[in-house]
Amino acid sequence: MTAPDCIFCKIASGPTVTKLLYHDDEITAFYDAHPKAPVHILVIPNQHIESLNQAGPENAALLGKLVLRASLLAKEMGVEQSGYRLVINTGPDAGQSVFHVHVHLLGGRRMPLGFE
Repeated sequence: MTAPDCIFCKIASGPTVTKLLYHDDEITAFYDAHPKAPVHILVIPNQHIESLNQAGPENAALLGKLVLRASLLAKEMGVEQSGYRLVINTGPDAGQSVFHVHVHLLGGRRMPLGFE
């Protein structure tokens, strides 16, 4: 299922100007339009799930695939040894600005150890 006004659903469902780094029947990955690190990739489910709050047990395998794909992309980008961060923001107070579950893969620089 897709949401007609969701930018991530549009990216996952068809040709866009966004360069896709990975795409299969369940998952799509692409560079973040506003990167916060030298490597900043978004990994999304093709199915529209608004946030982790809307995910259920039936989404467990899909969510696991998002994390595993992110780790494979980290290796492809050459940041698996130096380190990378995976982030899932849930809700506006956590910084979620697109309401479609997505994993941020951040790497290529030293990350701050604390939280803002």
